[in-house]
Amino acid sequence: MGFDQYHEPPEELSGETRTYVRVIQSLIEEGEAINWYTQRLAVEQNEEARAVMSQAQKEEFIHFGMNLEFLLRRTPIWRSILKNILFKKGDLIELAEKAEETIHK
Repeated sequence: MGFDQYHEPPEELSGETRTYVRVIQSLIEEGEAINWYTQRLAVEQNEEARAVMSQAQKEEFIHFGMNLEFLLRRTPIWRSILKNILFKKGDLIELAEKAEETIHK
């Protein structure tokens, strides 16, 4: 992949920012892997292969969650916003609109 994840010169970024970028990139890659498994599972006919891929996809969900939590621990505003959306019942649009209100306070 190289270093194309940077939009600014890496040498000008702090170590903390470079770590942050790496974890965001990992989050993206885990999301892509989840997507790939979803597509593969949708078309795979062999039950044993499906079981293997399903287990692998669950591991990708765990990795995704770990990366997200790492970022949330270092970005309090994200946690503040997302706590109003994640794991809540109700209309997602309404929840998002309420979460937006926390940004403007």
